[in-house]
Amino acid sequence: MTTLSIVIPAYNEETGIAEIMNRVLSVREALKSAGVEGFELLVVNDGSRDQTRKVAEEIAQQSPDVRVINHPVNRGYGAALKTGFAQARGDLIGFLDADGTYPPEHFPQLCQAAMAGADLVIGSRMAGAESKMPAVRRIGNWLFATLLSILGWQRVTDSASGMRVFKRSSLEKLYPLPDGLNLTPVMSTRAIHEGLKVVEVPIPYSERVGRSKLSALRDGTIFLQSMVWTVMAYNPVRILGMIGLGGVAVALLVGLGLVIARLSGITTLGPWGVMAIFFGMVSGVTGVGIFAFGATFNYLVSLFYEQPIRQGVFGKPVFKKPLERNFGWMGAIALILGIVIAIISLVIGIGTDDILRMWFYLLGSALLILTGAQMVIYWLLMRVLAELSQRETRAQQDLEIH
Repeated sequence: MTTLSIVIPAYNEETGIAEIMNRVLSVREALKSAGVEGFELLVVNDGSRDQTRKVAEEIAQQSPDVRVINHPVNRGYGAALKTGFAQARGDLIGFLDADGTYPPEHFPQLCQAAMAGADLVIGSRMAGAESKMPAVRRIGNWLFATLLSILGWQRVTDSASGMRVFKRSSLEKLYPLPDGLNLTPVMSTRAIHEGLKVVEVPIPYSERVGRSKLSALRDGTIFLQSMVWTVMAYNPVRILGMIGLGGVAVALLVGLGLVIARLSGITTLGPWGVMAIFFGMVSGVTGVGIFAFGATFNYLVSLFYEQPIRQGVFGKPVFKKPLERNFGWMGAIALILGIVIAIISLVIGIGTDDILRMWFYLLGSALLILTGAQMVIYWLLMRVLAELSQRETRAQQDLEIH
């Protein structure tokens, strides 16, 4: 028998809690038609200072399917939800806000998606259904969803939706979750990086009852930081690698521009040319360093989780072997090439007493040497980390063989 536990976190929601509880209770028959036979509603009163507790408990006294859980002090939106998750009895757990913005009438559709195989079903306010969301929050939610789509390499339209259904069995992979309003974007980010099947179901969105507790700037900043740090805990090279590749791209563009200028007969550089060379060198060397740093972090993450590296810059490996495994020979070639160019340039410059005209080649030599040295150093570090990550697996294999 499939049972759904719906959790409603409530903090000073006396004006809307009765309405949303009654609306949730009214969908029981629709849930049965969708295949959900068991049902319970848990209201977590998060230290409200108004009549929220009294109103919720009066409804609970009239229905055996309702429980009210009270926090003595306000602990936060996420903390209230986690209290509800811990006490929920259902194999499916759903939640929505107490302010009436989310439609509990859509829980049957979300449950059907979960029973069809989804681990986490998100009620998406941004997937085309009617929405009365304020413009500022709509823009913010679009930005967060786009960011998660890029960082997680999976299309998501509403990363911060407060109406969801998920399988109880998924909680182990979704935890830990924060105590604040940023629980939902962190849940979305963790679900994607844990390989859970995430499905979105379009839902309408209404104007809230009462005053909103969400600050677009303050909470938006927290959402952004939470998502980025969560991704860093799973796949650091996704963020650092993209930054690093951007730096390398800038360096290549500058180098291409210099080659074209040289072939065109331009032998002197103005202020903009000098600045371009400066930024090109800084971007190139820094970009390689940041990329390699991100790849190294991925090995540390794999050690922490005691699992092989599962992800990369583009979600799935582009090459048969991870790019960083080629850092050794690539760095060695860059080092040798840089040293050869430097020697030739110095010999020609000193021999003809025209060393000042060799600056371009010496600059390129320095860039190759610095970049090559970084790649070789990080290659050595990653080889050691890779060996450490495989030590236990190999030892276990040896024991099984012998």
